[in-house]
Amino acid sequence: MNPIKIFFALLLMVVALPSQAQKTIIKYLSGKDKDNTVKWDFFVSAGMNSGKWTTIPVPSNWELQGFGNYNYGHDGTTRPDGGKKAKGTEKGLYKHRFIADKSWVNKQVEIVFEGVMTDTEVKLNGQLVGPVHQGGFYRFQYNVTNYIKPGVQNLLEVAVSKESADSTVNNAEREGDFWIFGGIYRPVYLKIMPQTFVQRVAIDARADGKFLMDVFAENLRDGDEILAQVKTLKGQKVGPVFKAMVSVPSEKYTLSQSFSDPELWSPEFPNLYTVDVSIKRNNIIQHIYPQRFGFRTVEVKPGDGIYVNYKKVLIKGVNRHSVWPETGRTLSRKVHLQDIGLMKDMNMNAVRMSHYPPDSEFLHLCDSIGLFVIDELTGWQQNYGTSVGEKLVKEMLARDVNHPSILLWANGNEGGWNTDLDDDYALYDPQKRVVIHPWHNFNNLDTKHYPEYSYIENAAKKGSVLLHTEMIHGLYDGGHGASLYDNWNLIRQNPRHAGGFLWVLADEGIVRRDLKDSIDTDGNHGADGIVGPHREKEGSFYAIKEIWSPVQVKRPVFDQTFTGKLEIENTYIYTDLSSCKFNWQLLKYPLAKDARKSNTILASGKFVQALAPGQTGTMQLPLPPTWNNADALRLTAIDLYGREIYTWTWPIKSPSQFLILNLPVARPGASISEREDGNSYSVTSDDITYKFDPATGYLSTVTRNGKPISFGNGPVLAGVKLTLQSFNHQKAADNSYVVNAVYAGDAALNVKWTFAAGAPAKLEYSYTQTAPANFYGITFKVDESKITGMKWLGDGPYRVWKNRLQGVSTNVWEKNYNNTLTGETFDYPEFKGYHANLYWAKVQAGESSFTVYTDRPDLYLQMLKPQRHSTTFIPHVNPPFPEGNLGFLDAIAPIGNKFRPASTMGPQSQVNEPATGTINGRLYFEFKN
Repeated sequence: MNPIKIFFALLLMVVALPSQAQKTIIKYLSGKDKDNTVKWDFFVSAGMNSGKWTTIPVPSNWELQGFGNYNYGHDGTTRPDGGKKAKGTEKGLYKHRFIADKSWVNKQVEIVFEGVMTDTEVKLNGQLVGPVHQGGFYRFQYNVTNYIKPGVQNLLEVAVSKESADSTVNNAEREGDFWIFGGIYRPVYLKIMPQTFVQRVAIDARADGKFLMDVFAENLRDGDEILAQVKTLKGQKVGPVFKAMVSVPSEKYTLSQSFSDPELWSPEFPNLYTVDVSIKRNNIIQHIYPQRFGFRTVEVKPGDGIYVNYKKVLIKGVNRHSVWPETGRTLSRKVHLQDIGLMKDMNMNAVRMSHYPPDSEFLHLCDSIGLFVIDELTGWQQNYGTSVGEKLVKEMLARDVNHPSILLWANGNEGGWNTDLDDDYALYDPQKRVVIHPWHNFNNLDTKHYPEYSYIENAAKKGSVLLHTEMIHGLYDGGHGASLYDNWNLIRQNPRHAGGFLWVLADEGIVRRDLKDSIDTDGNHGADGIVGPHREKEGSFYAIKEIWSPVQVKRPVFDQTFTGKLEIENTYIYTDLSSCKFNWQLLKYPLAKDARKSNTILASGKFVQALAPGQTGTMQLPLPPTWNNADALRLTAIDLYGREIYTWTWPIKSPSQFLILNLPVARPGASISEREDGNSYSVTSDDITYKFDPATGYLSTVTRNGKPISFGNGPVLAGVKLTLQSFNHQKAADNSYVVNAVYAGDAALNVKWTFAAGAPAKLEYSYTQTAPANFYGITFKVDESKITGMKWLGDGPYRVWKNRLQGVSTNVWEKNYNNTLTGETFDYPEFKGYHANLYWAKVQAGESSFTVYTDRPDLYLQMLKPQRHSTTFIPHVNPPFPEGNLGFLDAIAPIGNKFRPASTMGPQSQVNEPATGTINGRLYFEFKN
């Protein structure tokens, strides 16, 4: 062979051999997530399917696979429904066999467990590889180089004790207010590395371009070089290679460099880079370790606020439990993306990891999609002991330190902090991010949980920076969107307020195999979500989306002076509105008789509007001169990533104008008659008979062709006891029949019915009410058993409360009957409850169906009465409803949250003040088929 060819062939071999060993090899022994698992041999000591060897998917929580006992925190205590909880003392034994590759000879091999609940003993080929690991939410690993047998089958044995031998671990984790499971619930894998390698790095990359990195490498020698090259995610080199020389081998080596005008990371612009860290020996690369990071600076300025990249931030956040109904804490990239997508869709910019570190992939996605994060050491009102806590702090930070999304560290929750650990965070974080005690005023941050409105108001007079790590507890349909509008306006007025985190994203409900696969939220403990266990959206989802929209648009007044100009505010921290898009439409709604038809778009357009962050201004919609022929104006804002910020729909026509368009025309030639006996008075118009009870003055029944319609027993003045003063009826000059009833007592009500041949029944009423009340208006009763659904023009599709009017829009909506108990059953939107801004509604009840129209602005429709939740001992989330179940109301009740009655949560959450003067209303009822 030609000597030159031999030389180059040998040169290629020299170059190729090191390159094959440069990167860490990952070999999964388990699956990667809930949807990709590997069967391991399994034995559980107690509970379901115990006492026998079988198989189990890994990763998984064994309860969700039908093994052991279910435990929702507070082990051994009583459930909210009175049942006794089982104590989680079972133990699980795992076995798994795998072939170790022969190429792993002379390599360092480590076994990594991403998360195991709770105490974990690991053996390889019959030998214990290290001490028992304690703590259920942390990555841990063992060096198994001396235990593994390359080229042959190896036996991995893992013993998992659900209850820890360390009582402080049980206090911090198993006594928490969340589901406590058992098992290897996150992936298990081997890391195969050259003998000299980078174990990890810790980066401080600042907004001014200063870059510092601590490199933790093993088996380095005098004369080795540690090299670093920053790159974009597309692989383009940024700046020069910078390095450190090894003279005295050490545990840690520090590299630094400065970069000009780096693209900064923020939730609005999640710019990321990669640094490739290499170890070079005798001009040969031994190992390459890539690490993703972002340039950004976090500052907590005492008495001022939280700053990121020199801009004061306002946190719009939510707490997130890592849970899925069928798989417990074992999740997937799909679930993480879904949850982050829900947060971004609600215009949130932050998430708190409650009350434990999440899957590492979730944090990677927060980095790349853009969310501020609070990462939290477990501890719920009780804390880890110092010895075990020190190890767990190190494990958490070693894994998570380089995520630019992490804004703050949390040491436990609500008293569950060990103050001896506060200083440990800085040992592993070169950024020196602030450590907080959620619920407590610590390190210049008042993280008060579930503040009343007055607390936020008074805190504005003090010097602390406020950041509520839990606020507006969302049990059932209470909290979250309810009172958020008032509280958020107050928060924005306080320059020292940094925002807060709602409790909680999703109902923490799991599928119970021992309870016929029903979803269990442990009574009221876990039913706190904005969305359901499978991420079903509740009404608060859309209320939050509107209130936290970074584009705020003032509702226009459609009078003769309207020219298409809208007042807007840009509440983004970093984004100019010029990067967003706006679409508008002029709509024509179908008439009530044509409600199966869709909206007609009369005109539409697109435009771009520039407005700097934090500024207010105006936008000019290029509407045609005939804009007032439309029924409504719809405006949609879309962010620079194509995500809808919010869609506003504003009716242009008044209720009286809609009434003229929709009210059926009287049928010519129709007949009408009356009948009176000692106990009743009735009017028959064609085939419809209206029967009154002279003793009460109520319209008692309605029949069509002799068949009853589900309507009557009213009108009653909601929530007030009145006495009938007079009841009379007469034939009018136009051959219509008029029925009058007058009531008095704690309030006054005047009722006038008019029946004309071939026309809908007209009800005119007026009332005065001088006492504060949960609701004002009139009600009837319908037979709920006959109701199948409703279709209406008004705000929807979700119900509202007095203190949660946001998140609904005016349209023609339709929904089927359901008996949803928010947070207990999950068929949304709920059918029963208050619906705002009624124009007309068709109550669907088969042969008993009827339609009602109004010309009164801002009228609420009460559709039936929601069933009370099983936890009626929390009245704040079971607000009152009128005695009747079909109401037409001028004022409705607010709703509280788990820990606060509505009255403590702000102006919109108060009982309605006495009505001013006389309130007049008019309704038309069409009972024909």
